[in-house]
Amino acid sequence: MDTSRDKVQKKPVRLIAAACRGMGIGKDGKLPWHLPSEFQYFLNTITQVSKPGKMNLLVWGKLCWYSNPETMFPVANNLHVVLSKTLNTVPDHAHFLCQNFETAILLAVRPPLADLIETIWVVGGTQVYKEALKHPWCDLIYLTDVMADFDCDVFFPEFDRRLFKEQERFPGVPSKIQEENGIKYRFQVFKKETADAV
Repeated sequence: MDTSRDKVQKKPVRLIAAACRGMGIGKDGKLPWHLPSEFQYFLNTITQVSKPGKMNLLVWGKLCWYSNPETMFPVANNLHVVLSKTLNTVPDHAHFLCQNFETAILLAVRPPLADLIETIWVVGGTQVYKEALKHPWCDLIYLTDVMADFDCDVFFPEFDRRLFKEQERFPGVPSKIQEENGIKYRFQVFKKETADAV
C-alpha cells in the first residue's frame, strides 16, 4: 500500500558551527571572533549543490536569524526557514516560517520542495542543534574548532563522539591548522557511524 510516508524523500541533515574551547558559539547575539576566512568556509560549504537548479534548506532559530547582518543575504543556492513559536509573519530575507524543527523537515521532503532541496543545513542556535542531533537523518557535523577561549553566552550542545566520529580526512575540508587575526582554528567533520544516516 502506498502511504504518504513512503513518498518522503530522505534528505541529509547536517549541522555547521564554529565553537571555541568551551564550546561557545556566540555572545550577545554575535560571533565573539572575527575570522573572515572561516566564515567564507561556512558560506562555501552551505552553498554547495551537486547540480544546477538544486538548492539547500537552511534552518535557523529565531534569535540566530536576527543576529545576522542583512548584508549576508541573499545566500546562493539556499532557501531559509526560521523556527519560531511567536512570529506571525516570515522575517525579511527568509522564505518560510515554521513552529518547530520537524515541520521544517517536512517542508523539505514534501512537494513542492521535495525535488528541489538537496541538503538540510542546521545553522543554530543551541536548541535547534539539539533537535537536529536527535534526527535519524543527521549524518554530519561540520564543527570548526576555534583554538582559544572566548566569553560566550550561547553554546554548541554536547554530542556523542562515539556515535559521531571525527574524520581524519574529508573531501573539500582543509586538514591543516589555520590562523587568522592571531587566532588558530581547524576544520573538523564528525560522521555518524550508523545505518540511519542518509
